[in-house]
Order: sequence, then C-alpha cells, then structure tokens
Amino acid sequence: MQPAKRLLNVKPSETLAITNRVLEMKRAGEDVIGLGAGEPDFDTPEHIRQAAIDAINEGHTRYTHSTGIPELKQAIVNRLRINNNLEYRPEEIIVSCGGKHVLANAVLAICEEGDEVIIPSPYWVSYPHMVHLAGAKPVLMPTDPDRGFAIDLNGLRDAITPRTKAILFCNPVNPTGAVYTSQETDELVEVLRETQAVIITDELYDSMTYDGVNVRSLGTYPELKHRVITVNGVSKSYAMTGWRIGYGAGPVEYISQMSKIQSHTTSNPTSVSQWAAVTALNGPQDCVEAMVKVFKQRRDYVYDI
Repeated sequence: MQPAKRLLNVKPSETLAITNRVLEMKRAGEDVIGLGAGEPDFDTPEHIRQAAIDAINEGHTRYTHSTGIPELKQAIVNRLRINNNLEYRPEEIIVSCGGKHVLANAVLAICEEGDEVIIPSPYWVSYPHMVHLAGAKPVLMPTDPDRGFAIDLNGLRDAITPRTKAILFCNPVNPTGAVYTSQETDELVEVLRETQAVIITDELYDSMTYDGVNVRSLGTYPELKHRVITVNGVSKSYAMTGWRIGYGAGPVEYISQMSKIQSHTTSNPTSVSQWAAVTALNGPQDCVEAMVKVFKQRRDYVYDI
C-alpha cells in the first residue's frame, strides 16, 4: 500500500517506542527504569481515583459534549486563573484526549500546505510530526545550552518568514527542563509582537518547577492573548497519564475549529476521566506539592552525583 504523501515524513513516536520496550522488559522480569516518557511513578491520588469510581456508579459513562463537560471547563477556567493568572471563559476551553491531542488539533486547525511552523530545538519528538501531518513544514531553530536553551531572539527573527503560520513554544521546556525567566519571556514577547503567527504554548510541566521559579504564560500578555493557544493537562501534575485528559485555552475562533476536528475524530474525551479531572482541579492541591517535593529531591540527588 502506498501511504498518503503527508505521512512520508512521519515516523512512529520514539517516546512510545521506548516506553513499549520498557514494558516488554518488565514483563520479561528485568529490573529496568524507563526514562523515556514523562510519566510520574506515583499512583493517581486516592481522592481522584474515588471520583472516577463515583462517576461510574452514578452513570456518568455516556457520550459528553465533544469539547468537554461544563463542570470540567469551569474547573479549568478556575485553575488557569489561580495557577497561571489567565482569564478565559468556558467557551474558550477545549478538553481533549491528553495534551498531545490538544496540540495536534491546534496544528491541524491552523496550518495547511506551504505554511511553516517554528520549533525551538531540542524539542518534544512529536512536534515536527504533527506539523507534517498538517502538510506544513517544521522549521527547527537550535538553542544553545550555554544560554540555558533559551530561544536566540536574533535567530527567531531570522526564522520568521511570510509563510510562518505558527510558533510552537514550550515552557518549561521538554526535554531540556529549562524554564524561561520573566526577563527572557518579556524579551521573547518583544519579538513575537513583530509577527502575526499563532503561538501554541505547551505548559504541561508548569507545576513542576523548583527553587521558587515560576512560569509566566504567554497568554498573560494582553498584546498576544488574541493569538495564543495555551495547552495543559492533568497527566503530569496529578499523575494521571493514562487517564488522557488535556485541555487548551484560546480565542473562540481557534477553539471552535479545533472542536470541529475533535467532533469527527474522538467525539469526546472519556467521560469518567473528565469527572476525575474535575476533582483533581477543584480539590486539594497538596498532592501536587508532595510529588514536586520528591521530584526535587531526586533532581538534587542526580545533580550531586
């Protein structure tokens, strides 16, 4: 069979290939630690698990609105306001089957043949493949470890062309772990003002920062908000990777197009997982703080040795 041309540059996820290999080794009885996927090794907190059980027992097992139940959208609105200083309305929210799904929907909704998408490198392995699936061209822009893997602003200016449709930004950066300082973010915004490209910002790891470092969402800059799609989820913060709930926040004109795609592909995110995510976002956040504390201890140990 001859595959569609848009698939010629697309390869299976390297991250999932590593994860599958680790699972095979564990089934064979080997003692192995998988460092491929960004997956907390904690159990999903008990009160979140119980919320899913309650949802099943209460009959919340049917189709939902394609972009998520109202209760979850409101919980996302509240959490973005508290954690990220972002103000959105429920109609500006889409709930999808994981953060990866949100990112793919966003790229497909925005890009078409001949468009370019700027991706700072090192990058999460799926970014360029999502762009290829949309028929667009990924433009990889290397970053320098001596500069903390921050985007070189002159390099960004050079990379922007009339064909630049979007910029895929990640903060904290996957896979380097770098976090942009407030000054670096301010300077980046000065350059982003010069283009009309849509900015897709992946903030899945925003709760996992250390030493008092905070993430400033690009959506908090008023001059950019009308073309920023903020992507986040519950996978990392609440150890809910397998529950597959991610969400995007942005202008209705973008969210509505992403909703079209989702309505014809997955219909809706899993109903039971949505109700568990409501409890995760609305409930006590000490479980997140406890996990981050342990992650910091591990990071410090690895760094020291």
